[in-house]
Amino acid sequence: MTQRFSFTLKATDGKARTGVIDTPRGQIRTPAFMPVGTAATVKAMMPESVAATGADILLGNTYHLMLRPTAERIDRLGGLHRFMNWDKPILTDSGGFQVMSLAELRKMTEEGVTFRSHVDGSRHFLSPERSMEIQKLLGSDIVMCFDECPALPATEERVAEAMRLSMRWAQRSRDAFGDRPGHALFGIQQGGVTEDLRGESAEALKAIGFDGYAIGGLAVGEGQEAMFGVLDYAPDQLPTDKPRYLMGVGKPDDIVGAVKRGVDMMDCVLPSRSGRTGQAWTRHGVVNIKNARHADDPRPLDEHCTCPACRNYSRAYLHHVFRSHEMISGMLLTWHNLHYFQELMQGMRDAIAEGRFDAFEAAFHAQRAEGDIERL
Repeated sequence: MTQRFSFTLKATDGKARTGVIDTPRGQIRTPAFMPVGTAATVKAMMPESVAATGADILLGNTYHLMLRPTAERIDRLGGLHRFMNWDKPILTDSGGFQVMSLAELRKMTEEGVTFRSHVDGSRHFLSPERSMEIQKLLGSDIVMCFDECPALPATEERVAEAMRLSMRWAQRSRDAFGDRPGHALFGIQQGGVTEDLRGESAEALKAIGFDGYAIGGLAVGEGQEAMFGVLDYAPDQLPTDKPRYLMGVGKPDDIVGAVKRGVDMMDCVLPSRSGRTGQAWTRHGVVNIKNARHADDPRPLDEHCTCPACRNYSRAYLHHVFRSHEMISGMLLTWHNLHYFQELMQGMRDAIAEGRFDAFEAAFHAQRAEGDIERL
């Protein structure tokens, strides 16, 4: 087993790439989708079940874990992997995005961010150095730089100011991270939807030097067209020999579009959040299991899907347990959604390796355009 972090590009098709990230805790096949385990759990799923869907890596959340149960407690209990019973790689975000979006009464300076917890109102301070310390205590395999991500729309001046602060914080994150063999530190490109600012950010990050590079500040309300507009150039501004991670994306068509433009890694709460609200993602689009049309339907969600929800249960049953607020509803629909997302990633990996990504993409959109099966 490898004792260091490395990335090997196996094949490209247009800008789409497939490869392998090697870590001491196992391989991550790219393009990779990372289920989000915010508070040391992928909601409604057992870790074994998440692994069974084909996930090679999970995402943990620095902000939530530092507040509860605290990084120090997780460290005392043997680290995040042991704590949550997940022996594969874990990526932790820096906490920056959550501080900006969730925390109350936050005050930002060059030094860092002081904020009140949304859980109990307690005061906390998060800086590049503290974020690195927390992520080290958690024991994550891939650590993210601490950055500021302004919500869009914002003025170009505001975006530029936030990006340059993030680059100064990136250097401090790198310095604080130090030398940790087997663990990786990713820099985060910022710059909103402005190509020049994105370019400036990429150059600053490359000068510092990272194990991987994230494209941050997208999927924050700018819309798919604007996001794809940025992805038409942003991945090309980053090194080709390092993984490229698009943060917080997304829906299946966002994911396919991102991979087409050269992205290697993504994460999103969507499969689990949708599962808990009665939405199933399928090759034919979204199925709302709460709708009355499913009440007498003995057919599976997707007859071609091999997940437990599709193999063993009818739409009628899934409709019933959702309407009855039974816990198994969120469990089965989340499992199905995560299975579908991982199946989509495997389909893209195979298509890129075989040089038929365009055909894969065309078939993906054609199937979704057909819509759900006819009602009985």
